[in-house]
Amino acid sequence: MEKISEAILANMCMVYDGNKVLVMERTKNDRPGLIFPGGHVEENESLIDSVIREVKEETGLDIEDVELCGIKEWRLYGGKRYLGFLYRTNKFSGELKSSIEGKVFWINYNEMKNYKLSLDFPEMCEEYFFKGIYK
Repeated sequence: MEKISEAILANMCMVYDGNKVLVMERTKNDRPGLIFPGGHVEENESLIDSVIREVKEETGLDIEDVELCGIKEWRLYGGKRYLGFLYRTNKFSGELKSSIEGKVFWINYNEMKNYKLSLDFPEMCEEYFFKGIYK
């Protein structure tokens, strides 16, 4: 019996400023809709370094003091197992810039319900990202 389970490590980060959250409208068709910035953890990269790098690449912002707010498991792309490390921070600097991954912009967190959201993103927001911050 195989005892080792392979998993792809990924991350996502909610960057917030008061009642505003930074969202990305994805350009890829695999998971269309709004989502928070994030991506894959590269070989020999720490989880924290990975989320900082991904947010910088996708938004132009430098983040710090990231808080782990949950871990989510997905089965995507032919049943491959993904472990997503979910973070949030309100400490950021830099100039906001969209990337090839998608258009990034700020919205009031209450306005998110007016947009098409990616996959199970609404449930993740309530269960992980918004918990203890927004009522």
